[in-house]
Amino acid sequence: MITPAVRAAWAAANETLIREIREHGHALSGNWLGRQALLLNTTGARSGQPRLSPLAYSVDNGRYIVTASKGGAPTHPGWYHNLLADPIATIEVDRKTFQARASTAEGAERERLWLRHIALHPGIGEYPKLTTRLIPVVILDPLP
Repeated sequence: MITPAVRAAWAAANETLIREIREHGHALSGNWLGRQALLLNTTGARSGQPRLSPLAYSVDNGRYIVTASKGGAPTHPGWYHNLLADPIATIEVDRKTFQARASTAEGAERERLWLRHIALHPGIGEYPKLTTRLIPVVILDPLP
C-alpha cells in the first residue's frame, strides 16, 4: 500500500517534472534527468475530464513512441485506457503542442519499436519481468 507521504512526494515530483518540460522542453532534475519526456494530454474515458501524463518517449519516422508500462504493474495505466476510448490526444514536447492520433503497435512492428525504445530507456526494459501482461507500445502520430 502506498502511504499518503509517498503519494504526496510522488505528486510533488510529478508537478516539478511537468513544469520543467513545459518551461524548458525537458527535465532538469530528478530521475527523469537526461531522458526524453513528453506530456500526454488525454480525456478521461469514464470521467470526461482532462488528464495529463508525463511519459518517456522515443521517435520513429516522425512518430512519437511511448509504452504503457506503468512501472511493470499488473494493469495498464489510465492514459492507455483513455486513448483506447478516444485516440486523439494532445502532446507537449520540445516546447511545442500539437494533436496526435494514437494506435497500438502489434506484431513485428511492436517488437521493433519496443527494442528501439528500451535501448533509449533501459529501465523500461525491466518492467516485463514484473508483470504477466504484454506492455503496449503506443504510436502517437502527429496530426496535420
